[in-house]
Amino acid sequence: MSGGANEPGWPSLGYGDWSDTCAALHLWTQILGKYRVAHTPWVNHSWHSTLYVTPRGLTTGPVHERGGCVSLSLDLTEHRLVAEADGGTREGFALTAMSVAEFHERTRQAVVAVGGTFEIHGAPNELPDPVPFAKDHAHRPYDAAAVARYHRALLHIVPVFEHFRTGFLGKVSPVHLFWGALDLAVTRFSGRRAPLHPAGIPNLPDTVAQEAYSHEVSSAGFWPGGGGVDEPMFYAYAYPEPDGFAEQPVSPKEAYYDTTLGEFLLPYAAVRDSETPAETLMAFLQSTYDAAANAGGWDRAALDCSLGRPGEPRPIHRQGES
Repeated sequence: MSGGANEPGWPSLGYGDWSDTCAALHLWTQILGKYRVAHTPWVNHSWHSTLYVTPRGLTTGPVHERGGCVSLSLDLTEHRLVAEADGGTREGFALTAMSVAEFHERTRQAVVAVGGTFEIHGAPNELPDPVPFAKDHAHRPYDAAAVARYHRALLHIVPVFEHFRTGFLGKVSPVHLFWGALDLAVTRFSGRRAPLHPAGIPNLPDTVAQEAYSHEVSSAGFWPGGGGVDEPMFYAYAYPEPDGFAEQPVSPKEAYYDTTLGEFLLPYAAVRDSETPAETLMAFLQSTYDAAANAGGWDRAALDCSLGRPGEPRPIHRQGES
């Protein structure tokens, strides 16, 4: 995890200069995610609904529906929506300035063209005053250069999240993108049940939120901006938040606890501009997990382990061995 402030691939990433494009991209990811939800059996904590970062953009991965195996992808390299199905059928269209209604209809047409079935819940989740996709005719810009920078940032954030993920023997989520808030996330679980979540998330069924937080978690992630922050931001929180969590020491020095959001935050710029961005981000991930686990009394002897290494099976220690 070496490199400096100008490490290739850690792009500058504001929010204000592409916020309208980001809002459009957010709604487009919701449409893709809802297609996956419509055809995928429920998996704990809504893990069946997420998108994944690929070398070219974001994808649903394979969706097995009655029309066959279909995937939907936002190619953020060539800037296209791509629908693919088993047998090699492929359809798509260019990502340009357009309304959400147009994107919704063209995606529907692409899915049908490859033999799929496009039946989705037709309105956004986790957003105030949502306009149904098919009725959202407002013109939306598309800043391809900004989208490419966002994708490039994800490509460098994901491997750090994935490396952090390996240092835990308990239940841990994949590194995946939740389209409700457009946040990349990874979550560790203590193994203990949590109190019923109060829910109340805008335009999200309470049952979904309560199932997602059925067990005690330490979660970290990345937002490109919006949702209470005006710049790209890493975050970390615990649910339920244990006493003393906010006062725990975390790294790097630019990290802080936001009392409004109830989360530790770290600006993306602080990571990018550091001497070793990946190490700086790892310090934030590890120290905020330490904060949650220590304040919450997690069984760290049973749950923690050293970070994984490529090609090396994890050593197994028998009882009584150090």
